[in-house]
Amino acid sequence: MSSGKVILGVLAGVAAGALLGILFAPDKGKVTRKKMSKKGEDFLETAKEKFDEFLNDISEKLEEVKEEVTDFTEKGKDGTQKAKKDAEAATG
Repeated sequence: MSSGKVILGVLAGVAAGALLGILFAPDKGKVTRKKMSKKGEDFLETAKEKFDEFLNDISEKLEEVKEEVTDFTEKGKDGTQKAKKDAEAATG
């Protein structure tokens, strides 16, 4: 999760820098507003892409954990059944 926060922080820093650069540029207000709008759209699109990647990574990790738990459970069941059979053979 910390890598997601780092990426988000970097993107926010880039957006803030771009916004400040546009605000202090010697353009007319209308041109500046258009630039700000375009940069905002670009930032939102990039943030959406990064968020989607983050969700995909989490989904993959969750699926891996689910498989590991299933494998572990199956091994536990097999071990329990073997122990039960061994105990029955020893007593019977």
